[in-house]
Amino acid sequence: MFGRKKNRNDLKLDDLMAQLRPDLSRESLGVGPDFPGIAPNPLLSSDARKRNAELRTGVLALGVLVNWREVSSDGSPRVVLMFDVEAVGGISFRGIADEDLTITELTRLAPGQTLPVRYRPAVMDHYVALARDADPAHVQELSDELASRKRT
Repeated sequence: MFGRKKNRNDLKLDDLMAQLRPDLSRESLGVGPDFPGIAPNPLLSSDARKRNAELRTGVLALGVLVNWREVSSDGSPRVVLMFDVEAVGGISFRGIADEDLTITELTRLAPGQTLPVRYRPAVMDHYVALARDADPAHVQELSDELASRKRT
């Protein structure tokens, strides 16, 4: 009586987001079909909260900023950052970070900028998070290791 019946033709949330924001579609972000999509509000999504908690303890990697898209500006700007990520072991992939940035951080973004990120190697769903807590010495070691691998 209350609510609505599920219809087989109902759009999935990802498909709906792709229609509302084509710039956030899988094709536009450069990721494959395994990418679960951008949550309209990650604070209300239990999956997004769980993913963000796991990413905070993820493996450190380096991401080269490809582009970014503003999702909302309620309070602090929420942006989707696209990275070409390189990690130890020869792993490289397109990474997507869904972050709340300050205005200052937003104005400092530039394509080609290298930033430390964290990812979940067991999941590999294209999600990454900025590693704001990363030790600069550890980031430098990682950078040197990745650079030496490129030279050989």
